[in-house]
Amino acid sequence: MIILLNLGRQEMATGRRELTVKSTTSIPKHISLVLLAGVLYGTAGTAAALGPSTATPLAIGGLRLMAGALILFLILPLIGASWRRLPRLFRRPTIWVMALGAAAYQPFFFTAVERSGVALSTLVAVGAGPIFAGILGWMILKQRPTSLWIGATGLAIFGLLLRSWGEVDFGESLGLVLALGAGLSSAAYVVAAKVELNRGGHFVEMPTAAYLIGSVMLLPFVLTQPLGWVGTFSGIALIVYLGVVTMAIANVSQVRGMKGMPPGPAATLLLVDPLTATILGMLILNESITWLGVIGMILVLIALLLQGKALGNKPNEEPVPQPVL
Repeated sequence: MIILLNLGRQEMATGRRELTVKSTTSIPKHISLVLLAGVLYGTAGTAAALGPSTATPLAIGGLRLMAGALILFLILPLIGASWRRLPRLFRRPTIWVMALGAAAYQPFFFTAVERSGVALSTLVAVGAGPIFAGILGWMILKQRPTSLWIGATGLAIFGLLLRSWGEVDFGESLGLVLALGAGLSSAAYVVAAKVELNRGGHFVEMPTAAYLIGSVMLLPFVLTQPLGWVGTFSGIALIVYLGVVTMAIANVSQVRGMKGMPPGPAATLLLVDPLTATILGMLILNESITWLGVIGMILVLIALLLQGKALGNKPNEEPVPQPVL
């Protein structure tokens, strides 16, 4: 919560200066914010594994989104945002695209996990996200993918493949399609958020409006799940953590950081998510990893460093008007 308030104060304090000063000095800050978001996303799986055993993946995903929406809604006035602007955002097509992306990701990904397992679903969904984001960014924002981005993303995906080698079973085609749908949903959210940022959208009001709409979309699915675990101490702790840390703080950090980069590179930096999940799995859940998996994670880390260096060599982006999604 303190992180969210500090981000809001920084936005208000620096907003006036950005009218006259644009330089590469803010690029490391934007990179750090997107990486922070990826790290926080990467803690979600470990948190869920430590939660109630009766909690279903779909219920966790839906309640996570709802909790994040509630937290963001409550803090809007504390960071210079306004509840009164939300009705206007509810009418924007790009906000609905963000909402659809945030909401669709949950059933797509968690159903894919049930059909094809964690390894294949994570590999396809996380690996496809940057590719879809780069393509959509090129089509909608006219931001042509660079050779450095293509190289860094390819290296990261190859690293993820090595990490999952031996755990992946390609026998379930429906699970593969659903995982691709999760990757596309994530990319649609990223690109729509970038369009809104380029129009001057507020970095907290945007995800708040999107999550509120997305929560309504997911409510019928959540109500079909067993929810008795929600009233337990561990259940409450899980939902609060996922909502505050892996949704509210993580998404605000992601959207704030995206102000300084195209959607493709932003999605590539978010691949720190599986790197974080692997490390936490080893340290907290006593999961093992092969030497081939270690090499894969090293390649992902190298790819992230390359992408960060490539962004650091570019001037900070100037927001320009963009077409409506």
